[in-house]
Amino acid sequence: MLELSRSLQPRHITMISIGGIIGAGLFVGSSASIAATGPAVVLSYLITGTLVLLVMRMLGEMALALPSVRSFTEFARAGLGPWAGFVAGWLYWYFWIIVVPVEAIAGARILADWLGFPAWLLGLVLMGIMTAVNLMSARSYGEFEFWFASIKVAAIIVFIALAAAFACGLTAPTGPTFSNLTAYGGFSPKGFLAVLAGAVTVYFSLTGAEITTIAAAESQQPARAVAR
Repeated sequence: MLELSRSLQPRHITMISIGGIIGAGLFVGSSASIAATGPAVVLSYLITGTLVLLVMRMLGEMALALPSVRSFTEFARAGLGPWAGFVAGWLYWYFWIIVVPVEAIAGARILADWLGFPAWLLGLVLMGIMTAVNLMSARSYGEFEFWFASIKVAAIIVFIALAAAFACGLTAPTGPTFSNLTAYGGFSPKGFLAVLAGAVTVYFSLTGAEITTIAAAESQQPARAVAR
């Protein structure tokens, strides 16, 4: 039986988790949530973020209680039986089979406007890059994910700063724009059910944090890496 290299550091695990969340679902998919929900989409993000936080806390506790278990699918197997692990594993595989092409298409559509190349060609290139990265060694993949996830985090910080400057009237010619939150039909123009429906879309964009429990198997102390 092949042994894992266990070459990932805690910083790799942390950024792999953050990078798994920050993607096309956040940069592109958030527009669909805003259009469907309105300003109350912040409640959708609050609800979904709370659920993700609770799930990750539970995974951390299970990792400490069962340090020999290396994946969240195995947690399901240990707690509910072989059928649960089987179903969770295949559903997770199916999820990423769908998500990876979606991410590539979304990225290609963004780059097509900047570079002028056909979206299908850029999507093919992105798929090739993602495949090549995943075929690298665990340590190389960890370094790649660490630095590129850092770029994502930096981009979000810049976006937040620019949005705050605009909302506070620092860059808006008409002054503060917080009134837009209630100016077009109120804070929740489509009702609370739209907030719950938006939470489903938002949850898709936040999926990826659970990758920590898989990547942690390549670290020296998996239980500690997941708990952190």
